[in-house]
Amino acid sequence: MSDGVVPSLAELVALRAAVSGRRSARLGRHGVSGQALSPLRGRGMEYAESREYSLGDDARHIDWRLTARTGRAHTKLFQAERERLTLIVADTAPSLYFGTRVRFKSVQAARAGAVAAWAAARDGDRIAALRGSLREAPVTPASGPRGALRVLDAMVRWYTQPPAEDAGLGVALDHAARLLRPGSRLIVLADPASIAALPQRRWAVLAQHHEVIVLLLTDPIETQPPLSALPFSRDGQRIELDLGVDAQRKRWHDSFVAPVEVALDKLPLRGVRVQALSTDAASESWLPLLGRARPLVA
Repeated sequence: MSDGVVPSLAELVALRAAVSGRRSARLGRHGVSGQALSPLRGRGMEYAESREYSLGDDARHIDWRLTARTGRAHTKLFQAERERLTLIVADTAPSLYFGTRVRFKSVQAARAGAVAAWAAARDGDRIAALRGSLREAPVTPASGPRGALRVLDAMVRWYTQPPAEDAGLGVALDHAARLLRPGSRLIVLADPASIAALPQRRWAVLAQHHEVIVLLLTDPIETQPPLSALPFSRDGQRIELDLGVDAQRKRWHDSFVAPVEVALDKLPLRGVRVQALSTDAASESWLPLLGRARPLVA
């Protein structure tokens, strides 16, 4: 088991038991092998082929290029994607490698990522993961326990210590946008400050075609600091921050509490499901977010 400072592969594997007994609310999602192609296009549908237009076909799906080339009306056919992609995006900001209750925020991130991977394997998804790096390639999509274990291995590597190179959550989401396909599930593990640094419009674009879940990694001392002096060590020197002083407490609130409050308030308006996940919370407590109906976009 982990000591709460670094994640262990054994504890991430053990989280499979916390997921296996909980079924996703989303049923009947997969396409069936050999199923007839559908002329209807929707979420989780991909282009298959075009054929000549028949009476009753939806005019919105006319293949105008092929129609112009052949001189005969053609319509596009779409088929359900047989496997959905679950992509886990891991924030590796230095601020995550800290904690005061039960475990570090980085360990909670690794555990939440493991829960996401096991839930995806349970649901028959292909599973992939990436972080904000200009050099490290994403964990390529794979299904079943094999796909989950590859992601778990990455979580241990990424969250044992801060990576030498971290290009930020924005870069990670840029990479994610190139991998995602309509109907994919995107799960973002992030420090609230990393979310606050991104423009809100990015989330609306992602949520338009994908199921997006954001987990905000927090520590109790960040959201509920004591009304007293907090000692810190910096460069071998002891520093005290007096949170009994209004000005200091406001700065603390602006740095740690406000980013969480803004994300919880604003992201649902962009179609994103979001939950704060404290270091002392059960790592699987966010699972009810899966399959829940999306809120309306303001």
